[in-house]
Amino acid sequence: MDFASLMKDKTPVEVRKEFREGNHFQCPVAGVCKGFKQANLMIVHKDFAGDLVEYCRLNYGPMASIFISKPGQFDIPPLSDDSDVRTDLSAYNMFVNGEFKEVIPDLMQFQDQLNDFCFFYFGCSFSFDEALLLAGIPLRNLEQKTSNVPMYKTNVPCHPCGVFRGNQVVSMKPIPKNLVEKAFQVTHPMVDVHGAPMHIGDPAVIGVEVEKVSYGHSITFLEGDVPVFWPCGVTAVETVKAAKLPLAFTHKPGSMMITDTPLKKTDSDPTPEDLPRVVWLSEKPLLASVLSQAAVDKIKKLEEAAIEDIGKRQIGNLLVEDDLLKSALSLSHATSVAITTGFPVKLEGDNVYESDGPPGAIAMATTLQALGKDVVLVVDDEAGLVELMQKTIQRLLDQGVIQQSIPVECYPPRGEKASAESARAFLKDGENKCRFDHLVAIERAGRAHDGGYHSSKGVDRGSKIGGIDELFEAARDMPHVFTTGIGDGGNELGMGKVKAKTAVHVPMGDQIACTVATDYLICAGVSNWGGYALSMALAVLRLCPIHDRYRRRAVGVPPTQEEVLAIISATPTVNKEEKVLQTLVDLGFMDASGEVKMAVDWLPFHDVHAKKIQDISDVLL
Repeated sequence: MDFASLMKDKTPVEVRKEFREGNHFQCPVAGVCKGFKQANLMIVHKDFAGDLVEYCRLNYGPMASIFISKPGQFDIPPLSDDSDVRTDLSAYNMFVNGEFKEVIPDLMQFQDQLNDFCFFYFGCSFSFDEALLLAGIPLRNLEQKTSNVPMYKTNVPCHPCGVFRGNQVVSMKPIPKNLVEKAFQVTHPMVDVHGAPMHIGDPAVIGVEVEKVSYGHSITFLEGDVPVFWPCGVTAVETVKAAKLPLAFTHKPGSMMITDTPLKKTDSDPTPEDLPRVVWLSEKPLLASVLSQAAVDKIKKLEEAAIEDIGKRQIGNLLVEDDLLKSALSLSHATSVAITTGFPVKLEGDNVYESDGPPGAIAMATTLQALGKDVVLVVDDEAGLVELMQKTIQRLLDQGVIQQSIPVECYPPRGEKASAESARAFLKDGENKCRFDHLVAIERAGRAHDGGYHSSKGVDRGSKIGGIDELFEAARDMPHVFTTGIGDGGNELGMGKVKAKTAVHVPMGDQIACTVATDYLICAGVSNWGGYALSMALAVLRLCPIHDRYRRRAVGVPPTQEEVLAIISATPTVNKEEKVLQTLVDLGFMDASGEVKMAVDWLPFHDVHAKKIQDISDVLL
């Protein structure tokens, strides 16, 4: 009989008494005293307590502090009426100078030293197992009669403070895919016991191999299960090791303090701002992200605003619903992004490019930079686009329209031809990984089935286009690299995702349709509008507390008011976009009509685009 079954009818006081009397050394307590909060433990000298308090604040997910004692305080008055932390756990880990020394049954031999030590208690994610079961979510560890779930060291660093640092430890539960959202919603309000998951899906993203368990026991996955990872208080063990304190203690993983405090019931009727929604970003690898229902609603409004077909080009028939949402979520998790644009209007002249695309590219780049991403504009130089974009960015910088320069790189490198080999070389960094997490193309001419790059009227402008398609095709084979295409006519890079629909719904679609697909496709009445909508969606996500915590992997802190204002100010406004377009016009960028004027895609800026930009901006505000 396992320990949880043996203790089935005992109260927390009775279980603690068993340990206090020296019984059941090292028995794990997962599943014991259901309905009562369990606590992880970290014991440090009082001289380090101040830094540890701040460390807990900065890493509240894994280090969810529920009580901090005074030096030498051995009871836990807010959590238990009758408790002695020196004896009431089944096992303790002892560390000397950061090295694990031994597992001990109690702390009584250190009674004199402990008068100068503080005891930190952290919520334990095992405590919400009952809530998951009541919600109809199976727990594989219980089904497989394993009392302890697997726990893993991740590649997610906690925010350091003083001597305290280290990577986060997580617990993992295999959850049927159709119940993952419910599991997130059940645990999201339970912040004092670590709250919602910090990652869903592909374990490699957080540096985990599920076969290599760091603590606890492995669990067998059933068909349809998804690995879901919660912050874990065993992070304290890794923190103690990294701090290298002369003497410190933790609970032995799996041997938590059982308190007399009942678990709080979750809110059954949350507001849209506090209702989590899980969105699946990819199937291979299986990967998800999370945001609130309120944020979903805002991004849906952005999608609707961007797709308005004022030019009556049948773009609504090409819409891939929710790809704006998925693209924004994927970009939110990225650290480095490449953006490309460039569609020739003519075959001769000092500037052959149209004014649709560059404004959207600059808007996205500016917002991504405000969110802390590294951004590079990657364009070809078949017709001098590198210099034109550099001049544009410098003029905008000089005018104060943008606050940070945007690097511009050339692909293919001068003197080379675009190819699969050169694309892979361009994308890889010194460690043989991709330089970018995400590639975005906006109003970028895309290769058709005949190898040409066609205008909406079927004119092949391939002589002015350098083959950036190769970068997007190379990225398809690189792990954890995603791509987005933004277009308004079916002939842009990325539209290969809907080439069959393009052939049916777009005039000359069978000839002009791009064959290169992207992971996500944002269709818009004008491509710039898609770029503006994506910029706004990124801001919506950063200002969504549910998504922001998930993006941070439950470590760190929410954006400050100053950061919030910086994010909002980086998004497109009518005044800013008017200056961007005027700068492009001054450099000879043309309307789709071939005229150099304050218009984009045959639509005047002041009568049409200004209103659309305001509509998109209003969604955020």
